[in-house]
Amino acid sequence: MLTRLGTTPGVPSRVPLVNTSPDHVDSREDLAAFIRALRRNHTEEGHSWENADLASFLEALAAWVDDADGWYSNAGRRLPVSGNWSFFARALQAATTYE
Repeated sequence: MLTRLGTTPGVPSRVPLVNTSPDHVDSREDLAAFIRALRRNHTEEGHSWENADLASFLEALAAWVDDADGWYSNAGRRLPVSGNWSFFARALQAATTYE
């Protein structure tokens, strides 16, 4: 099923369609599959992304992380406290050189 990443039901979004929801990412393998789905979507639909180039994507990512508590609050959810922030940061950094 195609869903919009990070959406709230009934709220319009310009977020790209992917093959899974972030709510279904429960493992490292799920995260890798989710990232690959985003990559495929960018290849096919990147022209319609609000932040299609790397610089604006990374800036938007940082801005969203800064305001994640607001997004979760607006969606009627609690910001997860169990996230491994250093794992995600290490993955982003490693992607600059990993082949």
